[in-house]
Amino acid sequence: MLEIRGISFGYPSHQVIQNASFTMYGGEFLCVLGPNGCGKTTLLKNILGLLSPSSGSILIGGEDIQSWSLTRRAQIMAYIPQAHVPPFPFKVIDVVLTGRTAYLARMGVPGEEDVRIAEDSLAELNISYLKDRIYTKISGGERQLVLIARALAQQPQILIMDEPTANLDFGREHQVLEHLRDLSGKGMSILMVTHDPDQAFYCAHRVVLMKDGGLLDVGIPGDVITEDSMFSMYAIRARIGGIKVSENKTVEVCVPVPKTIDNVASS
Repeated sequence: MLEIRGISFGYPSHQVIQNASFTMYGGEFLCVLGPNGCGKTTLLKNILGLLSPSSGSILIGGEDIQSWSLTRRAQIMAYIPQAHVPPFPFKVIDVVLTGRTAYLARMGVPGEEDVRIAEDSLAELNISYLKDRIYTKISGGERQLVLIARALAQQPQILIMDEPTANLDFGREHQVLEHLRDLSGKGMSILMVTHDPDQAFYCAHRVVLMKDGGLLDVGIPGDVITEDSMFSMYAIRARIGGIKVSENKTVEVCVPVPKTIDNVASS
């Protein structure tokens, strides 16, 4: 269980996060949703230990992680960025093997067991065919799947992601989201930052809504992603409704209302 207890963070010129509190339970898929610049990425950096909160605490399993080393954090939490292109043309298997760094001695090299874990991570995502390809020469969607495989090779308890589909086309985006849903269904805890309410409807058990560094609401998507909350966060009118995707399945979607239509409706 990950607990965020009243954390705040700021720079001399401005406050970024203000008294944020929420809990993510084991095996939960939790989305942090909010507009650009509201503090979502800063929140992740505080959790990962790249920044230190000015007040409040972050706990995992009831233990304050402020004193944890980066190595220990890496054994518990894996981070998947928006995009990543290394400066050298590594093979995919070598990129995934970097996920084993937290378990190696200083100046150590991966052993047979590390290679097996890396290969299993590729197989978990059905991308073993990429093993010997050059990472810089595969597609953006494939690179995101490789980054997820690298994270799995860390054998973490929690996956933390910052808009992992931000640079992908529609098809690749949903390919990545499907794999993440599968991992969540197998018990992996996932904390994902997104700016897209449809992704939260599609993936999340619960959602944290952020605006101007504070939390607006926390709850299941259908309760907290509303037309009022969308207007509060994004200053646009939206309509929310269900689309039947199969005989027994309906998916909620959030659609912005064009300004011309909104003006006609309000006149």
